[in-house]
Amino acid sequence: MYMATTARWTLADLDRLRDDGNRYELVDGDLFVTPPPSYDHEDVLAVLSALLAPYVARHRLGRVYHPRAVIEGAGSRTEPDLMVRPVPATRPGSWASMPVPTLVVEELSDSTRRRDQVEKRAFYARIGVPCYWILDRESRSIRVVRPGRPDDVRDSTLSWHPQGADEPLAIDVGALYREALGTGDG
Repeated sequence: MYMATTARWTLADLDRLRDDGNRYELVDGDLFVTPPPSYDHEDVLAVLSALLAPYVARHRLGRVYHPRAVIEGAGSRTEPDLMVRPVPATRPGSWASMPVPTLVVEELSDSTRRRDQVEKRAFYARIGVPCYWILDRESRSIRVVRPGRPDDVRDSTLSWHPQGADEPLAIDVGALYREALGTGDG
């Protein structure tokens, strides 16, 4: 019996791909290709980014990064939809030398649903990301994933209180989705 084997991708393989408008990510040797996002996808993230940025700046937590900024380590490279990452003490020579993000955000879509909830979730946990939010436009909720704790799915208010902040950021989840997507009444 013949069994097909699939070669594992490496960062060097990933770096040889040409830029064609798709997002290419590598997690534990598996290549993930994502087409450009929809307007709704990006609008939800734009509204969330506008909420995060002043809080992150006020509490000196680092910067809010968007796709094309990467997390690289353990032979993997991802481009989260959003992340909050501390500013390093010295200018890094590469993405791999950047500090671990304090928050990673991925928004589910048809093409990313499984990888965001399985492979990327495991990768973010393994590298020590303390808080991972999975946004779900269909249910208008945010799943909060923290190591060693049960998931917390929020559809009303979400509170984020990272280390170093004097007070938590409270996000009205319903208002976030209403601003980006409308009332949902048709």
